[in-house]
Amino acid sequence: MSVDLLTVSSKGQIVLPAEIRKALSINSGDKLAVFASDDVIMLKAIKMPTADEFKSKLKLASKWAKEVGYKEEDVNDIIKSVRKNKRK
Repeated sequence: MSVDLLTVSSKGQIVLPAEIRKALSINSGDKLAVFASDDVIMLKAIKMPTADEFKSKLKLASKWAKEVGYKEEDVNDIIKSVRKNKRK
């Protein structure tokens, strides 16, 4: 792991070094999620799945839900429960 120094432009922009972009396959127009805590900033490359990848993951999730006994009508209650817990 290398350490590079970046400079923030007058517009608040930074440039990711080419070596890092290449290593992580980050291209123009790609999305990055940013998280800040105290004086630490973290970036995470966000890659959208292809339609086939999405279908495959959905199939796995459906199989798991069936294995643990979830039914389609349970989905709204699960979403409400998660949202309620996030507000706390």
